[in-house]
This record gives sequence, C-alpha cells and structure tokens, in this order.
Amino acid sequence: MQTVKTLHARKRIALIAHDHKKAELIEWATYNKNVLNRHELYGTGTTGKLIEAALDVSVRKLLSGPLGGDQQIGALIAEGALDVIIFFWDPMEALPHDPDIKALLRLSVVWNIPVACNRASADFLMTSPLMHQEYEVILPDYSQYLGRKV
Repeated sequence: MQTVKTLHARKRIALIAHDHKKAELIEWATYNKNVLNRHELYGTGTTGKLIEAALDVSVRKLLSGPLGGDQQIGALIAEGALDVIIFFWDPMEALPHDPDIKALLRLSVVWNIPVACNRASADFLMTSPLMHQEYEVILPDYSQYLGRKV
C-alpha cells in the first residue's frame, strides 16, 4: 500500500547557501521574487536574513548551518514540515559540518523531497507547473525496515 502526502499549491521552501554561494542565491531569489512570494520561506542563519531583506518578505529563520541549522532543516523534513529544498552548496570547499549537510540531503531522498543544488536545477524546479498546484508525493514504504529484527 502506498502512502501519499499532498503538497499544497503554497509550498514550504527552505533556502540554504554556503558562504561562497550566498550572493548567487540572493541574485536567483531576487530574480524569482514573484514566484517565491507565493510560498512560505525558511532559511538557515545569515541566508534567511539576506533573503528576507532582499525580497522584503517574512522568512522563518533557523540557526546557522554549522550551529545546527542544517539539522533543523533535516528535522523539518522528517516531520513533513518542508516541501522543497533550494540548497546552493559549495562543491569546492570542505566544511566542518559536511556530515550535517550529507544528512540533510539524505533525508531529502528518504522522504522524497524535491531538491535543487544549483541555479539551473532551481530554475527548472521553480518553473515546473507542479510548483504552483497541489501535488501528491508518494512516500517510500519503510515498514520492512522498521519491522526488521535487530
């Protein structure tokens, strides 16, 4: 039996960027301001503050990524409280919180959450007709995993 979760037309979007990608995310968000304003926005640390200022819109600001913000995003994913992740991460820089980043991305896959990791994928995601209507996400069946004998 499949379990589905309905994503409403007004999505809950997390906007995250590493330090060397913040300017690019702000530029992208400003270009997509009219689309983003239709949704509920979340952001980690400084990124949330910058998005809020650039778009003149309310952003639910979490902790900075290295201080637990990535884990907060992961928890929101696991709780079903986020619908989309836009995460401009820096592939050229090792970061002390890399395990947290990997965990966040892993949870996105576990719970079948759309993720964009660069400008091109974010553009494709935001211009999809599915972004602006209800959408039923098929949730993976983890009953065998949960019922395993350990």
